[in-house]
Amino acid sequence: MALSSTLNNAYKLSVAALQTVVPTNPTDPRRSFRLTVPQNLSSTGILQRRFHVLFCYHKTRDEDSGWLFAGRIKESLGRALQEQPLLAGRMRRRGDNSGDLEVVSNDSGVRLVEASVELKLSDFLELKDKVDAEAKLVFWEDFTEENPQFSPLFYVQVTNFTCGGYSIGISCSLLLVDPFLLSSFLKRWADLHNTMFSRNDLPEFPTFYLPKLGKSGSSAGIQLGSNARNNAAQSVTFKLPKKILELDDKNLAALCIKEAEREVATKMASNFSLFVKAPYEDTKVEICSRQLLEVSERTTSPGGVVSGLSCARTWDELGLENICLNEGKKAVYVSCWINSAVDEGCVMIIPPSDEKNTMGLKIIVTFS
Repeated sequence: MALSSTLNNAYKLSVAALQTVVPTNPTDPRRSFRLTVPQNLSSTGILQRRFHVLFCYHKTRDEDSGWLFAGRIKESLGRALQEQPLLAGRMRRRGDNSGDLEVVSNDSGVRLVEASVELKLSDFLELKDKVDAEAKLVFWEDFTEENPQFSPLFYVQVTNFTCGGYSIGISCSLLLVDPFLLSSFLKRWADLHNTMFSRNDLPEFPTFYLPKLGKSGSSAGIQLGSNARNNAAQSVTFKLPKKILELDDKNLAALCIKEAEREVATKMASNFSLFVKAPYEDTKVEICSRQLLEVSERTTSPGGVVSGLSCARTWDELGLENICLNEGKKAVYVSCWINSAVDEGCVMIIPPSDEKNTMGLKIIVTFS
């Protein structure tokens, strides 16, 4: 692995530390859920599918910095992970010869990256096309099919700009959580963080404040932004009322793909991965062909079904702009995306969290 040295092909990005954050207390009993996936994972992008969130903050006080925030989240993130320990877990092969995977809350931890970039935050915000630049402000290291148990499922990258501003980049595997569940976790983490660090008698610097520990520059061998697949793919989100839930998953996916294609004037790739996912429950992923659309047209009445869809081309429903991760401050810039995968789209079907949910399903269609 090689250290990526540029941001938007112009600005030096250096890694100062790579740490691990674990739940505050050991997880007991351990939790797990099953992942039913295609046998030939190497030919798909399933293992590398993830959701990224980026928050940017201006410096508001002399002592404010990304270094300070990163030191404090070692404590608050550990507390949040105690409530959702699977986020600090790992994937592994099941021992039943099924070929399936499972996610286990084994407390292996979330990866925390501390970095700096030779760029002012204001210059980043003024970039007209931020796609490449944003990809450098989040961390992801690809899974290996042979040894998935060594790969974290969740990363946090805190990047310091030269002006004192900083960004917080979140990366999380879609095999672990969907974007709606991740946003709920981030809101809970923000609440815990602000409660823990709202007192006036807090130490000036946290225990893990890197400048006080002797920051020694970048760390060789760390990969930032694994490859071009970090770039954002175009996504469309749908809500479906319960009255049309009699359709099976594949037909629902097909109908939403057709509607998404009309919405963004883009064609789905010839193959796409279909995630059927409930929160922290067994998940099934399969590779489907775009020919599925033709099946849908023959077996359903599209007009009545599509009229029941609520469609959105943005991620506004996640409410990420209202998350205050540091001292009650709202971010000056928020961005989120599902990563692109060459020649493969993605559809995620998210069942309702409970029977009282007025909307039956959420479906996210992501193009390649």
